Amino acid sequence: MPPAKPTTDRTTTEGSNKSVTPTRKRQPDLDKSLAELEAIVETLEEGDLPLEKALQQFEKGIKLSRDCQAALTAAEQKVQILMQEDLQDFEAAGDEND
Repeated sequence: MPPAKPTTDRTTTEGSNKSVTPTRKRQPDLDKSLAELEAIVETLEEGDLPLEKALQQFEKGIKLSRDCQAALTAAEQKVQILMQEDLQDFEAAGDEND
């Protein structure tokens, strides 16, 4: 029997229960990021780190802060969209009852 040919890169496999989704940058867990940011702030406030390590922690804190802000902004936009949709549904239901 001839050796099996190597398989090519496939996005799905027969009989597989795995769903295939496009690769996207995963959103960071907001609670985890906030906790990590708080820990960095506490460490920096202690003032015991050498300058180079303090700068590294500061940079990491800035990145976490920006990630958290982006997550909060996205959540706020979703809430506004949902509220607008609910208001439109409510107004449409009111028009039907007239």
